[in-house]
Amino acid sequence: MKSLLIVMSIIVCGSLSLVAKASETHQHSDGQANADTAEHQPLYNQEHNEEHNQEHNQEHDHKDEHEHGHEEGVTEIDDAMAQQVGIVVARTGAQTLHQTFTSYGRLTTSPEHNSHVRARFPGIVRSVVVNIGGQVSTGDLLAVIESNESLKRYDVRAPIDGTVIQRHANAGEMTQDQVLFSISSFESLWAELRIFPSQQRSLNVGQPVYIKAGDKRFESHISHLLPAEDASPNLIARAKISGEQDGWFPGLMVEGEVVINTFETSLAVSKSAIQTIGGVIGIFVKEHDTYRFTPLLLGRSDSEFAEVLSGVTADVEYVTQNSYLVKADIEKSEAEHEH
Repeated sequence: MKSLLIVMSIIVCGSLSLVAKASETHQHSDGQANADTAEHQPLYNQEHNEEHNQEHNQEHDHKDEHEHGHEEGVTEIDDAMAQQVGIVVARTGAQTLHQTFTSYGRLTTSPEHNSHVRARFPGIVRSVVVNIGGQVSTGDLLAVIESNESLKRYDVRAPIDGTVIQRHANAGEMTQDQVLFSISSFESLWAELRIFPSQQRSLNVGQPVYIKAGDKRFESHISHLLPAEDASPNLIARAKISGEQDGWFPGLMVEGEVVINTFETSLAVSKSAIQTIGGVIGIFVKEHDTYRFTPLLLGRSDSEFAEVLSGVTADVEYVTQNSYLVKADIEKSEAEHEH
């Protein structure tokens, strides 16, 4: 730039030699001022450019720090807090998946576990010692009856162990021929599932079935296939449930997942773990106190697990319960970061 100014000055000076001395002096003075300005111009531009570049670099560094100081899809939750809010983890691994179809029905008691108690002889009920919901054993006293013929009193006792579910006897009433007490044993219950014609081809006695009611789940198998009592083309599939299970009772509406095929997969994750962020399906992988959203490519699935084709390896710790809490924490953090 400076050499270019010198050449321009020589050309200007050669041209000025043809002009009068006074004019030459005046032009020389002006040329000198221009030359002084020209000599300082590159230095000014350089200092200005350096200052501008420095500010730009500072802004760029600040922008990089702003953009890269926060990693997307990641949050930190210490173990104490995770335990408090109910975040549960497990490890990825092999699973047996089940192809199923779903049917619906209700729980009933078995006929041999029900008893309807009547008086042996017609008479008057003199006393009753049990109430609905009471637990009785075989031989326990239920009521005392006075016979109409002999006027003698006799006892009515429980024929089976169980629970009194109905009572139709009060002191002073005539027994007639009515049922005085109904007793049921809940040692075992039966799920009676309605099977539609389109499902019957896939069903056989002995097939596994998962009986579910809310968050309760019991593994059983099909014991009987019976025609429906309403003369419909449906079948009734009966599966036994242990009465020791809490929260199961006669009349409870249930659904049955009947297993019609099984297949093994080398890697699967719980379906309760799967979340979607930005249209991408994945899970939250746990590393110490860090939870990282990890996208997955999924394959076959059943009601509990989904096969993993890519995205994660075996024996990796991931969130299986309350994963939505981790998602909410990440989305909240990223929303605050954007502002």
